[in-house]
Order: sequence, then structure tokens, then C-alpha cells
Amino acid sequence: MKKNFLIIGLLLFANAARTQVLISILLGDKLNSGKIEFGLEGGGNWSTIKNLDGAKNLTGFNLGFYFDFKLKDSSWMLNTGVIVKSSMGADGLPVYQLGDPNLDNAFNGGKIARKINYFNVPVMMKYNFKNHIYVKGGVQLGLRYKAFDQFTNSINDEEDLKYKVDIKDQYHALDAGFAIGAGYRLIKGNGMNIGLQYYFGLIDIKVDDSSPNQFNRVLYLTAGIPIGKNSKKKKANPTEQ
Repeated sequence: MKKNFLIIGLLLFANAARTQVLISILLGDKLNSGKIEFGLEGGGNWSTIKNLDGAKNLTGFNLGFYFDFKLKDSSWMLNTGVIVKSSMGADGLPVYQLGDPNLDNAFNGGKIARKINYFNVPVMMKYNFKNHIYVKGGVQLGLRYKAFDQFTNSINDEEDLKYKVDIKDQYHALDAGFAIGAGYRLIKGNGMNIGLQYYFGLIDIKVDDSSPNQFNRVLYLTAGIPIGKNSKKKKANPTEQ
């Protein structure tokens, strides 16, 4: 029963996340204030699945938005947001039988990229040093909305053949774990932030309990751009022309 409530809650949150992205585009400069910083964030990520035989790093990209809520001590912030687009999974997996002789023959000797897409919500404490370096740590929650195996095989040294198999039912809808990160703020701590973040999944993502427990592992390289922050600063400190 508790699990059903969690799934329903995260589904509602996922719909709200899509709405918030639209709001951010329309009202981005109004979401920033003296105590709140809002921005868009995206970049590349490298993921794998621990305990999955043959798993190699899968390269993908991420896109989302973030909020930094300043606490009483100006060095500390509550960092959260939504990674709306984020592919986890693994690459280089061996092909398996598809039950169709033509497909099995076509992809013999090929490989599989397993892609599991989540809405991810990090909730972390963030500490800003005076040299504009920051560190952060906390938890990350995920809601799986898509999962598939991408079969590929090459003909004449080119990846000509591709085939997708839906595997969403093989993986739990929920994921959770620890997240840590560090980065640097440009323009004297008021501009773009460039950072690294690592996610260490703690929940077995595989539905089948007969196999070893499998966990997500992801390294993110991101660039965050505050929306409307500079315009707010200019309004607060107008210059004479």
C-alpha cells in the first residue's frame, strides 16, 4: 500500500515537473529573488549498472532546472530541482535471443545499449566557499518513465541495423540513492556554474529477484545558467548613463 502511494505521488510530481519547465521558460526572471536562485542546467553524463554482466559506460545527456534556496548563513543553500531528461543504463551488453530467427540472425555479433529514463529530483545541502567553489551532498529520487534495449549491428563497418525492445516492466518505477557534487561559479560567483555530480543508487532497480541486485551509477558533468539573476541585480543597483 505504501509503495502504491509513493508511485502515485511521484506520477503527480512528474506532471508538475513538466508544468514547472514551461513556467520557467515564461517566468524565469521572476523566479529569482534575493533568497532564491533559479536556473536551467544540462550537460553530459556517463552511467552504468552495477552487477549487470558486461556493462560498460553509457554516454548520454541531461537537461533540467535547479533552485538554490539561501539559508540564514549565506554560505549554505538548499539545492534542489528536477532533471527532466536523464538517461541511465549501460552500453556494450551482449545480444540475447529475440524469438525471431530473422532478427536473431541480423543482430548476431552486435551489441545492446540499455537505456532507462528517469525524472530525477536531487535534494542536497550546498556550501559555497569564498573562492567561488562549492560542494554539495544529499539524496536523489527517481521516477522511471521509459526503459528499452537498443540493439545495434554494423554492416560494412557502419551501424546500419537498429531495433528497440521495451523492457520497462523489468525495472522498478522508483529509484533512490546518495548524490554528491562540486563545482565553480564564474563571474565572481554570480554567473554560470560548472560542476560534477555523482549518483550512487541504493535501491535494486531490477524486478526479477533471481538475479543479483542491480544499482544505478551515474557521473554528471553540468553547466547551470541562472535565469534573470543579472537583470535583478541591475534593477537593484541601477547605473547612471
